[in-house]
Order: sequence, then structure tokens, then C-alpha cells
Amino acid sequence: MGTTARVPPAPSLSKSSSSGSVRLKRKITLLNGVTLIVGSIIGSGIFVSPTGVYLATESVGGSLVIWIVSGLFSTLGALCYAELGTSITRSGGDYAYIYVAFGPLAAFLMLWVSILIIRPTTNTIVALTFAEYAAKPFFPNCDPPADAVRLLAAICLCLLTAVNCLSVRWAMRIQDLFTVAKLLALAVIIVAGLYHMVTGTSHNYDNAFEGNFDLGTIALGFYSGLFAFGGWNFLNFVTEELQDPYRNLPRAIWIALPMVTGVYVLANVAYFAVLQGDEMKASKAVAVTFGAKMFGSFNWLVPIFVALSTFGGVNGILFTSSRLFLTGSQEGHLPEFFSYIHAKKMTPIPSLIFTCLTSLALLFVENVFTLINYYGQILWLSVAASVGGMLYLRHTQPDMPRPIRVNTIIPIVFLAACVFLIVFPISKQPMYTLIGSIITLSGVPVYYLFVKWDVLPENMKKKLATTTKVLQSIMYVVSPETEQTLHF
Repeated sequence: MGTTARVPPAPSLSKSSSSGSVRLKRKITLLNGVTLIVGSIIGSGIFVSPTGVYLATESVGGSLVIWIVSGLFSTLGALCYAELGTSITRSGGDYAYIYVAFGPLAAFLMLWVSILIIRPTTNTIVALTFAEYAAKPFFPNCDPPADAVRLLAAICLCLLTAVNCLSVRWAMRIQDLFTVAKLLALAVIIVAGLYHMVTGTSHNYDNAFEGNFDLGTIALGFYSGLFAFGGWNFLNFVTEELQDPYRNLPRAIWIALPMVTGVYVLANVAYFAVLQGDEMKASKAVAVTFGAKMFGSFNWLVPIFVALSTFGGVNGILFTSSRLFLTGSQEGHLPEFFSYIHAKKMTPIPSLIFTCLTSLALLFVENVFTLINYYGQILWLSVAASVGGMLYLRHTQPDMPRPIRVNTIIPIVFLAACVFLIVFPISKQPMYTLIGSIITLSGVPVYYLFVKWDVLPENMKKKLATTTKVLQSIMYVVSPETEQTLHF
């Protein structure tokens, strides 16, 4: 394929004194990159997903195996993305890789499902979990009111959106600070659980491998486990803002993924040391149930730590999601306004606000596990497409610069695991599969009508242009330079 696509430049977005141009700045250091990955991964998942994994397997040993394999699987995926991120140094992650490998339609469909399902669902789940834990100390003997939880989640989303609009540096400082807080929270849980186990007061590991090991239910268990590892590829969404991405992207991955995997496995060992199976099944907030049994009158500390953790998770998701939508807009797959950047603060304010609004729209979905299962197949389909695209580009563009090239067996094993995650749950949740497929394919007519053929009437285009100018003046945003081209 010899088509050439107009794309924005990979260099940093900085304001040029000579030309007055506006570009994103390379402000993300190696430490920021590590905390962005760790902080994005450790959000709500480790405090919510243990219930989902155990519900699927009903086995202590089986659950721990799923957590270990989920960590290894995520590491394999991250290694593949290290090759992708250093050979295609665009922000946008999966969207950019699918665009280069398979063209604009495939990339648009990925962006379409990201807007409608993947990104707002992820952000909403983490924000709701933050609110659930933040409100829990005020309702020690019952669940917090649903409306109060939604309101807190909305405040969290809006506050962090405002911070990200004001400063990239402040957004990264929040990420660093709250990553430390969440690691401290998990360290407290791990130490308490291991102490409980060492003192010989736990019998929950007796007959650890009795349970349900049907392939379909195991796949659903992996959805919950891998949901907790979601974020391992988030640094790839902001490579244009990462300092020295050829060195710092793989370094950040190698530091972050083993750290998170170890922490997650030890946290689950601690949970199972203290909580029995029935308690795990009944708990909506595993860490709070754990704290109530282990810390007595100090159990209020656990929901505070967890709230801090999930608060940082929301920040990371907002930061990376906005860059995905910005890149899509620069390609003409979203309205041009979403590619605009604040003239002084160099932040993508329209994309950040759009990310916030799509997340707020899902706040009224009550069942968290339903959301996880709902987008699981679509998420892994897009990830598989990216890694499949990496292998395809090796064949079609063998001379493409690849500072990192992973052994071929790694993407092949990873793709086989993705196929397992996509195919085996179909018999267990055919309706989710059907709805997800319909949503994905609904993007095809949208692409042809509004992107390729551009059927909007002229009067509508004029109204949109007028609205864009008004919003541009209000937000003080301008269009960044878009000079570089990529061949696919």
C-alpha cells in the first residue's frame, strides 16, 4: 500500500519563538513514565476485580494463577508495544498503529469503539470505585447512597479534568504523588495479610484448587484480572510528550510491569489469607472488607488509601484518553476542534473536556462487573489488531526503523491468548458479543458518510465552523502544526 496520510509531527509540542507555532512539549520523564504506567494500572482493579476473578473460578488457587498469568500476559503485550511505540512514535497508541498497518477505516473503527465503550467505561469504573471508597468511612454499616457515589465520581472527573487543562506538569505531579499513595496502601494490605498467614490463623488455602475451571468461565475470570492490569499500554498514547522515547519507553515498561505484577499477586495472597470465599463473593469493596477484619477501629484508613489510589487512576486515564482523541481529530476522524491546544498552557483542553463528558454519561450504569465483561472482547480485539499490525508491518515494511525488535514468538503467543479471550466467552455471554459487534460495525456507515464522503450539508458546516470559532475564543485554543507524513 503506497498511500500517504497527513499526520501531526512526532516531536514535542513546544511553542516556537520564530514561527509562533504551538506543539505538545516533551515534559514526561522516565520517572513520570513509570508512575503513569503504574498509576494507570493500579486504579480500581486490584480493589474490585478480585471478586470478579473468584466469582468465575470459585477457587483460591485458580484465582492466584489467573493473577500471575495476567501479569505475564500484560508483560508480553507491553514488550510488543515497546516495538510499536519506538517504530511509530505517534501519540494515540492502538489508533496510530492500526492506522499505519491497516489504513484509516480500521483505525476509525478502533477510535469509534474507544469513544463509545472502552475509554468512558474504564474511566467511569475507576471514578465510581473512587467514590465508593471515599464515601465508605461515612457509612460504616451500610453501602453509601448511589446518588452520593455518582456525585462524588462526577466531582472527581471534573476536578481532574480541570487540573489537566491547566498544566501537564501538575497532572504529572498528581500522578507521581498518588502512585506513591496507592503503593503504600497495597503495602499495608500485603504486610497485614502475610502477618495473618504467618501467625497460622488462616485455613483458606486448604483445597485451594477446588473450583470451576470451564474454559468460558476462566476467560471471564481473565477479563476481571486483565481489567486490573489495564493501562500497561497507556504510555504509548503519549509518546510525543515522552523525553527520549526510544530509551525511556522500554525502560518504563520493564520497571513498571514486574513491579505491578508482584504487588498484585501479593495483594491477592493477603486477601485470601484473611477473607473466606463467601466473604469474597459478597464484597463490593474487597479492601474495605479486608480492613474491617484486620484493622479494627483503624479500618477507616483502608478506604481512604484506596480512594487516593483510584483518584490517581482517573488522572492517568483522562490524560491518555485525551491524547487519543486529539490524534484522531488530527487525522480528520473527529471534529477538528478536538485537536486544538491551549495557546499558552499547551494542553489539549477540548479533548480533555470531551473525555470528561463521555465518562460522565456512563455514571448511571450500576453493575461494574457488567461493564467489565461488556467491553472486554472489543478491548482485546483492538489490542490484537495492533500486535497483528506489528507483524504485518514487519512483512510489508521490513526497512521501517525498529530500535526495539522483540522475538517473533512473543507476539504470536500474545495473539493466541487474545484469540482465547475473544472467542471463548462468546458462549457464556452471546448478547454482550452481539451488542459489541453491532456497535463496532455501526462505525462503518459513520466513517463513509461523515469522514470519507463528508455528506454534511454546507449550512451545517457553516454552523459548525461558527460554533468552533466561538469555542476557540472562549477556551483560547489554537490548531497545532501538522507537517509530518506517515506511509502505510
